[in-house]
Amino acid sequence: MSFRHKQVVILRSDLKMSCGKAAAQACHAAVSAAEETKKKHRSWWRAWMREGQCKIVLRAGSEAELLEMEKKTKASGIPSSVISDMGLTELPPSTVTALGVGPAPSSLIDKITSNLPLY
Repeated sequence: MSFRHKQVVILRSDLKMSCGKAAAQACHAAVSAAEETKKKHRSWWRAWMREGQCKIVLRAGSEAELLEMEKKTKASGIPSSVISDMGLTELPPSTVTALGVGPAPSSLIDKITSNLPLY
C-alpha cells in the first residue's frame, strides 16, 4: 500500500540516546508536529488520520543537519516541530533531539527528507 500522506520524525544519531530516550523524543516530535499540522493544514491531518497515520523515522548526524531540515520544511510550508530535551535524565537541558515533520503529502516530504537514512 502506498500512503498519500505521512509524517517523518528525524532523530539525532550523534547523541547516542538509549532506545527508551529516543522513543520518547520521537513521540514528542510526532505529537507536536501533528498538532501543528492540525492547526495549519487540517485537510492534510484528516487524510493522514484516515490513511492510518504513516510515520517514518529517519536520522540526522548532527544538530546542524536537523536544523537544516527544519529550515527546508518551513520554506516548503510543511508544519514541523523541533524538540529540545528538558535535561532530566540522559541529556543536558535544551539539547535539540528531534524534528517532527508533517503529516503532509508524501511527495512534499520526500523532496526534503529522501536523502536521510532510516534510524
